Amino acid sequence: MDLKIIKVTPMQRYKTRQIQVGSVKIGGDAPISVQSMTFSKTRDVAGTLEQINRLYFAGCDIVRCAVFNKEDIEGLREIKKSSPLPIVADIHFNHLYALAVSEFVDAIRINPGNIGGKEKIRKVVNACKERNLPIRIGVNSGSLEEQFEQKYGRSVEAMVQSALYNIKLLEDFDFLDIAVSLKSSDTVNTMAAYRALRPMVDYPFHLGVTEAGTVFHATIKSAIALGGLLMEGIGDTMRVSITGGLEEEIRVAKAILQDSGVQRSGLNIISCPTCGRLQSDLVSAIKIVEEKTAHITAPLNISVMGCIVNAIGEAKGADVAIAFGKGNGLIMRHGEVVARLPESELVDRFLQEINDELKARNE
Repeated sequence: MDLKIIKVTPMQRYKTRQIQVGSVKIGGDAPISVQSMTFSKTRDVAGTLEQINRLYFAGCDIVRCAVFNKEDIEGLREIKKSSPLPIVADIHFNHLYALAVSEFVDAIRINPGNIGGKEKIRKVVNACKERNLPIRIGVNSGSLEEQFEQKYGRSVEAMVQSALYNIKLLEDFDFLDIAVSLKSSDTVNTMAAYRALRPMVDYPFHLGVTEAGTVFHATIKSAIALGGLLMEGIGDTMRVSITGGLEEEIRVAKAILQDSGVQRSGLNIISCPTCGRLQSDLVSAIKIVEEKTAHITAPLNISVMGCIVNAIGEAKGADVAIAFGKGNGLIMRHGEVVARLPESELVDRFLQEINDELKARNE
């Protein structure tokens, strides 16, 4: 009996309109960007800039800042002057705050469930038109407009109908620089909402699971929902929401992009799950490797294996590999052995070979 092998690869990304947030393009053929949000009080200029700089060095593309009162408006004005990242102003309840910050930010996020009626939204649209600012319609299952929650409950249908209503509203105002998000704390509902809306509109989607929790829970929820949607070709920008986890948000988002096969960057580390066959201190070795290679952004497959069953096989598929044995091991490049060394020398040589591999690619 012939065995038919079916190779599963991510679907081609949905073709969407392209918008621009500062210098970052979203949608169309632009790379999928990674966003985050500061959790400092925006009126605390120094504290907020410190968080933005941390995000910048972690690899974030766009940052969002909450505007909760008039002091936040003035704080954000100063922050924008020094921010290394484009800034999206996050507006709830008071459309006047959107009008004020539209003078200097790079985009506006509004929550249809609490921003006010049609005339208030019209004023926000007109202000954004004057400066060519995009607007993200940020639908959230926890703060839906009363008309949709009463008719559909807190459901996927309510989220989609809210998005469609507000998209049509902006279109009626002759405004098309739109991004859309449909966030829920429930992964299944989040995925269902994005899937349902995707064929209906051609605006870029901002992916996210809202109120996802602490690092462990948020990582699982985001990997399932965002990774699944990305593999279906859905998504143009994304945020992994982690309670108080700035750099971790970026780290997890980049890993989801890489491990979904959608957008490769940085290291793909292959390592043993560990078992009773180990004859080396693999756990310490992999920790050192992770720490010493965290700065690498170029796509690179590396293998750190301590199992006599799979070490050589995995090494053959890696750019650079360690195959640990008992008291010694092999260093390999593209499946070829380049050194056999005592265990104490393996990690240093491995790191050297990684650097040599990167240099060779740039020559």
